[in-house]
Amino acid sequence: MVPSIVVDQVSKRFGKKEVLQNVSLKVQPGEIFGLIGPSGSGKTTLVKLIVGMDQPSAGEVLVKDTRIPNLSILQKIGYMAQADALYTDLTGKENLSFFASLFQLKKAEQVERIAYAAELVNLSGELKKKVQAYSGGMKRRLSLAVAVIQNPDILILDEPTVGIDPELRQSIWAELYRLKEAGKTILVTTHVMDEAEKCDRLGMIRDGRLITSGSPAELKAQYGIDSLEEVFLKAGGTGR
Repeated sequence: MVPSIVVDQVSKRFGKKEVLQNVSLKVQPGEIFGLIGPSGSGKTTLVKLIVGMDQPSAGEVLVKDTRIPNLSILQKIGYMAQADALYTDLTGKENLSFFASLFQLKKAEQVERIAYAAELVNLSGELKKKVQAYSGGMKRRLSLAVAVIQNPDILILDEPTVGIDPELRQSIWAELYRLKEAGKTILVTTHVMDEAEKCDRLGMIRDGRLITSGSPAELKAQYGIDSLEEVFLKAGGTGR
């Protein structure tokens, strides 16, 4: 089976600073892969390389066996950035309609997908409000709705549940599981260890390096530890 995402010996420099160092990983079709690590570890930089917003200084990224960046493959990727990229002077519905139109969805399909996306993030009753009146958590939820609007094959979500209440966070993860069962590939970044436990496989990043990877159970067995947080510390050389 061809992996959905391949990161092969990728490094990224900004001037003299090396933000990523020889990172290699594969994300298989129909799995939830978690990238975990502290702020500044390189997670967001790696995500931007995968969606083609930037190019690596060395190595290559393939999505669906296509070298990135590639405009045609973007139709098949749903991306939620860490910073909300929304039009605040438009309503929630107008934002969703605009992004749906970018993916050339037919009118009937747009209506269906907007209703689905709004329901997913519990915003159905808020779509007529301008986004400038939304709370921070509501903006995060609308950003997630935008990411799923075109029914993409691959979802790449950068800290999707930051600022979202625990009950809605549970329902979002339930939907991510449903999407996975439908064959979608999901890559999610997080620094929350209980979310890491929900992933099929993990890649742990520290200081721009992939320090270990595997399923939560494999990683805990490998290091003889019951906590993913302790695995992260031990794998990074800071544990006892």
